[in-house]
Amino acid sequence: MSTFWRVCAGLALGLRFAFWRVIYRSYARRYRISTQFRFNGVGIALYGEGVIELGAGSYISEFASVHACAGHAVRIGKRCKIADHVRIYTETSDPETDFRVGDGQPFRGDVEIGDGVWLGVNVYVGPGVRIGDNSVVGANSVVTRDIPAGEIWGGVPARRIRTKGERATSGREVDRSAPTSSGASPP
Repeated sequence: MSTFWRVCAGLALGLRFAFWRVIYRSYARRYRISTQFRFNGVGIALYGEGVIELGAGSYISEFASVHACAGHAVRIGKRCKIADHVRIYTETSDPETDFRVGDGQPFRGDVEIGDGVWLGVNVYVGPGVRIGDNSVVGANSVVTRDIPAGEIWGGVPARRIRTKGERATSGREVDRSAPTSSGASPP
């Protein structure tokens, strides 16, 4: 690749990130976002007339979206990890609706995500859900009911896998005392 095209590619990338920085600053004016909250990447959408609160030390990754309809709220606690393509909604269609007749009444509810929660890639969190502190939701899961603190859930619909600290039943042992690739021991 010639120097000219490298410069052009660098400028295009810089403009892309500058565009998203402007969008993210507009979210900070509209919603309650901690100054220590981090937007990790591009394409992150926060929208709706409701309340969105994003806690200190937390981050949300590329192409994730958070929707808060009027009269409802999404609250994400401190030190949360929200991966790429996660969807968090306070409103959806009522599944009991006969759509042949009409749209029916929407199902609405606040979403609360406690401190230290990790939502894996492509997780959906529906209206009225509360996820307790220090919980994990595995990739590609659909969360339609509350998750207690300190539990690991996954699947469609998401179900309890185990409580943190229980020995995994897969027979696979993890040596938590071994140094990581960075040379530091795991927590």
